[in-house]
Amino acid sequence: MTTPSGLRYGWTTGACATAATAAAYAALLTGSFPDPVRITLPKGQQPAFALAREHLGDGWASASIVKDAGDDPDVTHGALITATVRPGPPGSGVGFVAGPGVGTVTKPGLPLAVGEPAINPVPRQLMTAAVTELAGGAVPDLVIEISVADGAEIAKHTWNPRLGILGGISILGTTGIVVPYSCAAWIDSIRRGIDVARAVGHQHVAGCTGSTSEKTAAQLYGLPEDALLDMGDFAGAVLKYLKRHPIPRLTIAGGIGKLAKLADGHLDLHSGRSQVDFRFLAELARSAGGRDPVVEEVLAANSALDVLQICQRAGVPIGYAIADRARQTAEQVLGDAPVAVDIVVIDRAGAIVGRA
Repeated sequence: MTTPSGLRYGWTTGACATAATAAAYAALLTGSFPDPVRITLPKGQQPAFALAREHLGDGWASASIVKDAGDDPDVTHGALITATVRPGPPGSGVGFVAGPGVGTVTKPGLPLAVGEPAINPVPRQLMTAAVTELAGGAVPDLVIEISVADGAEIAKHTWNPRLGILGGISILGTTGIVVPYSCAAWIDSIRRGIDVARAVGHQHVAGCTGSTSEKTAAQLYGLPEDALLDMGDFAGAVLKYLKRHPIPRLTIAGGIGKLAKLADGHLDLHSGRSQVDFRFLAELARSAGGRDPVVEEVLAANSALDVLQICQRAGVPIGYAIADRARQTAEQVLGDAPVAVDIVVIDRAGAIVGRA
């Protein structure tokens, strides 16, 4: 299955866990593993998955699937996802357990209660539906344990530690399908980060475009890790979600290039979707006291960093002008939401070159 641009779609961890569960439960019932195993996704697609491993024990069965994320740069691509199923106590219904490599929720604010395995609601629904169908329409009494090989190591490259999901990755997915280079997963992580910050009572969060700006914001304000939002290019996602779910104070911290785009009204700061406008920066330089020679140099600049250096040599506080306009953009998006905004503009070394 490919996108119009020819990129391959992939499968979520939730879809893989569902397929592994269906294969394991079928083996528990019949003594035989279906391979490939076919499942039904929320929108009706019925992909088939090849089994990587299968084991049938005394009163239990397990099946494993290697996750294929398609052409998406997903850190869980290639992960071995295993479902082990065994009968549960009579009347218990379907229960879920975090095996090795699957995280456990330790902070409020997520769609799962503290102490629950990090197997999200839609994957739970998919697995429950799959085993119910195999059981002939009655919900079976079953314990489903999901594990992920090297999941604890993989999780270090996700938002999980910051969100308080410890011990491994999350089993995720609302459609079962990974869209190549989709922004959805990152934006969802931003929203979950805001949810957690609200739930633990933080009054101040920082949306940061990268690791350098995050370090600067943390040191400047003494913010804990779970108050730091890895915003990346998605300033609009932070602002729009905070408009509906406010926290009293927001800092936006980033490099001069990305925040120059926010100052110019762009909410998606990715280089492929917005560009630095040097005419706009020339106008800002003039408004900040730059004379004609400086304005001409800014117009001929090659990058926002080049603009910064031109203005610094001339004593023109372009960073502060950018910060002020970026704050205005943020406030326009937030509208009347009770969120106070400040902006921190840094250079590549992390030095603050503008604030508003």
